[in-house]
Amino acid sequence: MTTEPEDPEAALAAEPAVPSLVDRYFTRWYKADVKGKPCEDHCILQHSNRICVITLAGSHPVLQSGKTIKSISYQISTNCSRLQNKVSGKFKRGAQFLTELAPLCKIYCSDGEEYTISSCVRGRLMEVNENILHKPSILQEKPSTEGYIAVVLPKFEESKSVTEGLLTQKEYEEVVVKRLKATTAAS
Repeated sequence: MTTEPEDPEAALAAEPAVPSLVDRYFTRWYKADVKGKPCEDHCILQHSNRICVITLAGSHPVLQSGKTIKSISYQISTNCSRLQNKVSGKFKRGAQFLTELAPLCKIYCSDGEEYTISSCVRGRLMEVNENILHKPSILQEKPSTEGYIAVVLPKFEESKSVTEGLLTQKEYEEVVVKRLKATTAAS
């Protein structure tokens, strides 16, 4: 004889949560304070096939409440646009090569702030997310999935060393906690 739990919400909470697609197939790596700019953190989702998806980390100022994205531009300079990246064939001909500090895009907020998003990994630019150009709000609503910035393919020889200089999820959480303690101690 089985009895139903009195509180159905408690029963749901007791069931283990199913990991998301991102949690299941990607390893999260973080780059804190990119180019020395405080709190401008990036998240790199690395798949087992070595492809890296560049996204914003949860603590990035663009994802904080109250920020509104006015526009996003993949035009890095007068001669360089990430939208001109055309990849073809098995060997990914035509892909732009990126260094760790190469800018991917610029995000312009309605409060006048401007953020440059960097690659954080060396490799070939496979694609940029053109959907965020038309609907910038998905960058804030779904930063790890539909709101990704770009996809980068590191060289095969460098695929193991890509994560050098990047933080694990636990290390990143410790950095964020230290940051919060420093700001609360200062106020």
